[in-house]
Amino acid sequence: MGFTHLDTSGNITMVDVSGKPGTLRTASASGYIMMQPETIELLSHAALPKGNVLTTAKLAGIMAAKNTAHLIPLCHQLNLSWADIVFDVQKDRVAIVATVKTKESTGVEMEALTAVSIAALTIYDMCKAVDKSMEIGSITLEKKTGGKSYDPDGYRPKTSILVLSDSVSSGRAEDRSGKLLREGFEASGCPVGEVRVIADNQDEILSVIDEWTASGVELIITTGGTGLGPRDVTVDALLPRFSRKLPGIEQALFNWGQGKIKTAMLSRLAAGMVGSSVVICLPGSSGAVSDALEILVPAIFHAFAMIKGEGHS
Repeated sequence: MGFTHLDTSGNITMVDVSGKPGTLRTASASGYIMMQPETIELLSHAALPKGNVLTTAKLAGIMAAKNTAHLIPLCHQLNLSWADIVFDVQKDRVAIVATVKTKESTGVEMEALTAVSIAALTIYDMCKAVDKSMEIGSITLEKKTGGKSYDPDGYRPKTSILVLSDSVSSGRAEDRSGKLLREGFEASGCPVGEVRVIADNQDEILSVIDEWTASGVELIITTGGTGLGPRDVTVDALLPRFSRKLPGIEQALFNWGQGKIKTAMLSRLAAGMVGSSVVICLPGSSGAVSDALEILVPAIFHAFAMIKGEGHS
């Protein structure tokens, strides 16, 4: 699904989702079509002139989900992994629920809603010869998962952000990466306690990490000092402190970065645990930080349920 916006010239454009990772995304929508009890009786016994109504409506709804981008101009064209429609025949209506899945970089809300709409219209078309009072209603999105969707009541770790940069700490450059990280994690519901800027100095890095872990900061994100320059010392400082490495996080960040820019292979990303705190070392560029937010949020929050012994589900 893709929303639209008006740009500064007043033109309508598609939302650019090329910078978002493909993940499993699902959506369920529902609606109903009301009809006379006599029509329900005919439908239930496949006695309507046009044949089996619900089988036809199910096929129509699935086809509509697959072709949503051709029906709604600015929706993204998606490869659907699965689509299904379930009907509940009641005394005065047929309730419709459509569920759609994809592994793309944007959601399938519109596909699910379109499936319900077209299924309802197909029922209307096949029953209109015997019932002029039918009414389609209450088409609504019931649920969506994947992407940025998350449980607003889910656990959010106490978070702090450490910016490593000689130029920013000396006032010769402006911090952009730290601000982006604060905005991204706060938007996801995390309490961000501090964004601190220091020079590329191993002793100072370790001092801040020790301070934060001792004070109960659960998620520490560093940005900067992951390259190959003589002052890039973040990873060198922190690797010996890791009681556990988190290679899955590193691989996800590497794979996404290299898919966008080949020089990402030169960054020395690192992720691990210092005591009970999760520490993730990111490059210093704002682009790398934006990419990391796409990967980390909201998936990283599940780590804290695991740390607390709440399992993998």
